[in-house]
Amino acid sequence: MHAALIALLLGLPAAVPTPPEVARYGFDGERPWADSSGNGHHLTPFGGNQGRPRRVPHGAGKAVQFPAPCSREPCRRLILRVLSRAGLNPGASPFSYGATVRLAARDTSDGQNVLQKGFAAEGSQYKLQIDGRAGQPSCVLVGEAARTIHLAISDIGVADGRWHRVECRREQHALTVLVDGTARTRTPVPPALRIDNNESLNIGGKSAFAHNDQFHGAVDDVWIRKP
Repeated sequence: MHAALIALLLGLPAAVPTPPEVARYGFDGERPWADSSGNGHHLTPFGGNQGRPRRVPHGAGKAVQFPAPCSREPCRRLILRVLSRAGLNPGASPFSYGATVRLAARDTSDGQNVLQKGFAAEGSQYKLQIDGRAGQPSCVLVGEAARTIHLAISDIGVADGRWHRVECRREQHALTVLVDGTARTRTPVPPALRIDNNESLNIGGKSAFAHNDQFHGAVDDVWIRKP
């Protein structure tokens, strides 16, 4: 019998179905860069100045550790990326994306990108980043028809050396940043805002070159969902 029907007959609240996953990266097993959603959006490590992926333990599996802060060149840089595919663009539909992150207080900087597709200065963009010395997660949306940056910044930081789940949730009229399952900040967005670009999906920075907003912590369980 269907679970929702059983819940109805027993007078229990029906479980809310999880939207289908567009992409998921758990970094485990012999194919750590594979997309486990089944959609084939597999990652490729891309590093500059000897940047190499390093996996570290997280629970029963593995996470990816990105390079530590560096103030003198040559600096190690690393991203994981998948070249642009139409399925990674949400268009004007509601969608959500997120990751589990660990960042030490000593490793914060002005801005570090956890996940990004597209650029604010051209085309359209969605992004999850860790802002400033306080280590506050923030979500960014930029529509293709305007240069307005829609930003939802968490009122709490996550740079405490512990693991935190961070999510960006775009609904029809709003963008919300959630930390460990709790909504922290919500900002309005136009219902017609559309994200459709030809850029790669990058994890850990916007590129592997200088001034790449490199993430300096560890990342696990990266995902993108849309109805």
